[in-house]
Amino acid sequence: MDKTKLLDKLGADKEDRLLLAKVLDRAEQARIRNIPSSTDFLSPQQRVMAQELLRMAGTPENAYVALGGYEGAERTILLFLPDWLEAEDAESQSPLRFLRASFRREYHLTHRDFLGSLMGMGIVREKVGDILVGEDEADLIVLDSVASFLLESWISAGRAKLTVSEIPGEYLHIPQVRCEEMRDTVSSLRLDAVASTGFRLARGKAAALIESGKVQVNWRECTKPDHLLAEGDTVSARGFGKFELTEVGGTTKKGRISIVVKRFI
Repeated sequence: MDKTKLLDKLGADKEDRLLLAKVLDRAEQARIRNIPSSTDFLSPQQRVMAQELLRMAGTPENAYVALGGYEGAERTILLFLPDWLEAEDAESQSPLRFLRASFRREYHLTHRDFLGSLMGMGIVREKVGDILVGEDEADLIVLDSVASFLLESWISAGRAKLTVSEIPGEYLHIPQVRCEEMRDTVSSLRLDAVASTGFRLARGKAAALIESGKVQVNWRECTKPDHLLAEGDTVSARGFGKFELTEVGGTTKKGRISIVVKRFI
């Protein structure tokens, strides 16, 4: 099946078609030239679409790895492996580099400050992975193609002056994920029922949010309130954050199902 037909079958919209076409190009480059080839950074949603597209194209799962610089990274690249490169050695061919931007803590810089500064310098989002912000420094994972430019030219974010240096990947300061655990009982594992708990909404409002197209299950849009969730599923919604259904327990005497939800703060 050619590239256009694959993209049509996937149902990719205009915004994602170019990105996904590049994913196929990188996979083909690694296969034909037998060299490592990688995508730009992908969001979780884009990664799910890319992996589905590769499956449809007949690319085996062991032909590539997802790399984000650290375990649990949200934004990752896909690195396609030539015959001579094993998955466990993929990081040796990774185009990822690690930068630390230090600043005076009284400026209280946020993720938005750093991202805005980078965009203002003409750095597109696809060249930058996760931005890990601390009290007086931010660690960034970036592609090799923009690292040298940032080391030489990035001097400020918000109102703060920056001191930018390169660090080894193992020195990344990874902020602790903040979350809260909620226990509840639901009438069923329908998406609207569990989302009512996870997003702290009335069930009717949760259903309306789902039908509006703003909710994703495991990074795929889901507009069906009656979609059944399973233990381990992640649900996210624009403007409401995300949660994980971490545990599905037994049924109470009244026929309700006990659940545990981990809501990310």
